[in-house]
Amino acid sequence: MTSTPLLSRVRVRAEILPLIRLSVPLMIGLFAATAIWVVDTVMIAPLGTVPLAAAGITAAVLIILISALWGLVTVVGVQIATADGAGNPAEVSAITRNGLALALFGGGTGAALMIAVLPLLGPIGQPQQVVDIVGPYWVAMAVWIVPFTMFFVLKGLFDATGRAWVGVALSYLAVLVNVPANYSFIHILDLGILGAGLASILSQTTALIAALIYWRIAPSMAPYRAPSRIRRARVMAQAREGLPLCIGYAGEGGAYAFIGIMIGWLGATPLAAHQVAHAIAGLAYVIPLGMAGAVSIRIGNAVGAETRERLRAILLAGLAIVTLWQSLVALTFILGGPAIAAALSQDAAVITLASALLLVLALMQVIDGVQSTALGALRGLMDNRAPTAITLLAYWPAALPAAYLVGFVLGQGTVGVWLGYTVGIAIAAIALPWRFWRRTRVAPAPH
Repeated sequence: MTSTPLLSRVRVRAEILPLIRLSVPLMIGLFAATAIWVVDTVMIAPLGTVPLAAAGITAAVLIILISALWGLVTVVGVQIATADGAGNPAEVSAITRNGLALALFGGGTGAALMIAVLPLLGPIGQPQQVVDIVGPYWVAMAVWIVPFTMFFVLKGLFDATGRAWVGVALSYLAVLVNVPANYSFIHILDLGILGAGLASILSQTTALIAALIYWRIAPSMAPYRAPSRIRRARVMAQAREGLPLCIGYAGEGGAYAFIGIMIGWLGATPLAAHQVAHAIAGLAYVIPLGMAGAVSIRIGNAVGAETRERLRAILLAGLAIVTLWQSLVALTFILGGPAIAAALSQDAAVITLASALLLVLALMQVIDGVQSTALGALRGLMDNRAPTAITLLAYWPAALPAAYLVGFVLGQGTVGVWLGYTVGIAIAAIALPWRFWRRTRVAPAPH
């Protein structure tokens, strides 16, 4: 960079407060999305270890599809941020409309794929008592994918146009519906784990309808709902742009899902402990994911406004904030792991193992924050293909073999599987910031 070290520090400081103001509502909104899974875990836990394990294997596979579809909706959000940064609300409307069509198609495809793989659970070695009961919940959560994907396109619109707290309110509407619906369907109507799935569908659909209504009638959204036709060519162009991110996120989510499958080989109790740790990991992940979203929006705005000299400062500010926050999360897991596990399960064996997994989770926090924030920065540049390759290489040839080696060959079991998995996160945490730094080099000014 051509700026002096003092000017660089000034630029970084200038980005801190805007990033915090944007990332905090993003994190709170994402917390609402993951809270639905936590509510499922809390409500299902009294049914016993086997139903909890069924929720665990469902979540392990669902994360692949959700990760892939997240790639689509984040591309739409970055496009919206860039168009808004360039002062083109009509283009924002066109992107949103076509993005909703893409989300409907992508979500429907994801739901069909999830239902199609249900018969494979037995052949890949999952516990038979889990396979026997998982079907209804599995199918319900597959259906849930569709409103989830469409809602997050609209939430991306609100986030990128300075209305992040609207997205937060609508996200928590889903939680407010989910809690009583979960209890009623599971424990009053006695629908078991199917009730949790039905509650998730109801709550997410309610939030989607509310978001559509806000977009269509709120006076402040009028510039962003200019008439625009949904065009197949444009939807396909969005899909092509999002495909690398779909592959990359699916690769990361698929690696994580395979960790769940590995743990399923160890039995129902390890799988239930994994589900407890997974629910907490999802809550913790909203911090790096929210920061990644904020960084990608700020960088998309900067690109649209042609102020590229801000790009490195945005990433550095994001990394500083997320490192501090993730360190505090890690400390919470170290000090409060047993209490957290006991709040989500009544099985002593599950609590003991989940407590150990939360210690491993504490070790992941800072490096996970770094890699997620850097990936968000690259998304803001619409640099998707090389980061996808980095992600796939970090998780599949590195993380999964390491997880199998430590967990099974070295005999460290469930904790060893999770320890091995951190290898992929560490590789990504080094390679992705390096990629961003290379992409944002500024040529020296002529003298």
